[in-house]
Order: sequence, then C-alpha cells, then structure tokens
Amino acid sequence: MTSPLSIGFLGAGQMATALALGWTEAGLLHVERSVASDPNPEAFERFRSTTGITASASNANVMKKCSVLILAVKPQILPGLYEEIRPLLKPDQLVVSIAAGITLAQLQNGLGENTRIVRVMPNTPALVSQSATGFACGAKASAEDADLVDTLFRSLGVAFRLPEHLLDAVTGLSGSGPAYAYQFIEALSDGGVKMGLPRDVATKLAAQTILGAAKMVLQTGLHPAALKDAVASPGGTTIAGLHALEKGGFRAAAINAVEAATLRAKELGLPPR
Repeated sequence: MTSPLSIGFLGAGQMATALALGWTEAGLLHVERSVASDPNPEAFERFRSTTGITASASNANVMKKCSVLILAVKPQILPGLYEEIRPLLKPDQLVVSIAAGITLAQLQNGLGENTRIVRVMPNTPALVSQSATGFACGAKASAEDADLVDTLFRSLGVAFRLPEHLLDAVTGLSGSGPAYAYQFIEALSDGGVKMGLPRDVATKLAAQTILGAAKMVLQTGLHPAALKDAVASPGGTTIAGLHALEKGGFRAAAINAVEAATLRAKELGLPPR
C-alpha cells in the first residue's frame, strides 16, 4: 500500500473514532477522501470534530466514496443496514466488520455471497495505538485483503489472523479486556488511597505499574509466572499480596470474566428467536 486509503465508517461511535485517529496518525487514512455516517447527530458531529473526517447521517454517501468500509454499528442494527447498503456495494469495495459476535456467514448472507468481507475484533486502546486485534477472512476475501487488514490493525498495536471460531474468545479476552484492566487499576488505586496515598498519585502509580508489567511480558518474552516469581521474594511483601489475591478468587474471577464475555459474544451471533 503506497498511499493513504479512502475509508468509510458506517457507525461513528467510540471504536470508529479510535480507528480513524489511529490510522490517520499512522498515515494510512486519507482524511479528505474518507467519510462516516451515523443516525445519531451527536455521534457524527462528535466524530467529525474529533477526527476531521466528513460525517453525516447518510450511509449512501459513505458507499459512494470509499474503497474500504468499516461496519462499526451495534449488532442489532445490522439487519436494517444490510438492506440499505447491499444494493450500493461495488465489487472493488472491501467490507471490514467490527460488530461483536456477527459471523462471516451472517455477514455474507446479509451483504451478498460475492462480497469481500473480513471480520475483525479490535479494542479501544487503538486510540493510543495499543490495540490488540484478531481477524478472520471471508471466502471471497483475497490474500491482498488479508494483508491490508493486517497492515491497518498492526499499525495500531498487534493483530493476529485466526480461524473464525476463535474470534468470540478474542472478544471475551482483548475486546472486553480493557474494561477489566481499568477496573483492576481502579481497585489498586483504591488500595493505595486506603493506605494513605493521595488519589491522583495512587491512580498514576497503579496505571504505570500495569503498563510497565505489560511491557515486561511483551518485551522479555518470559512467561507471566516467571516474571511474577522474580518479584515475589520468600517471606516478602509481594507474596503476601499475592496470597490475598488468591484468597479473593482473583484468577478465577478473571477467567470467569473472559468466559462470560465470550459466551455473550456467541449469543449476539445467534439468529433471533
């Protein structure tokens, strides 16, 4: 890819905004030739003022102008959207869906069997170019389409092409995971405040600690357990804290959170009863 893309966003919420800002920063999105739509005037005005990309309520305007289309709407809105945009789709347009739980088969059925589709599960840290993404390609998507999606989402963090059946687990882990991390940071901050630290100091210490620990995992390649053991001295403070987490069911709660979110993603992809 030698020049920035014309990218259309069908849906102009938080995730679309994060993607648009990240791709603009990476030089992959052409602001003047890209466009977004959303039925909510507040949403498209916020998107326009934040990203500098033209936005309105018109889906047809997006369909006319852009080579890559990002489906960034809630899953329950898709059936009506299919009916509107299917007649407007062109053979040279690539559809990238970030709708949680919606399968490639459902997307293909809604948009036409010859439509080039890639299903993607990113997360909101795309806003700071630290996204974690999984994606799967539809039957009509080409190798070039896969490479393009890989380039787009690796520009925002890390991206993995996976079998589609694993994407609901990606949703449960990294798609929903930022919220788990924010809750953990808040809880660490609360602990610091309980022990006498000022709130602003406690929150920054907590956030920087999680950031630093994550970088240690990614940059050293060591197993998290090995890094944990390196901090936990015999009879020391860290092992006492880890014992308290174990008594509180910390690990089981985290596993249960990923499982619950994964199962909910699967439910979103089921046909209405």
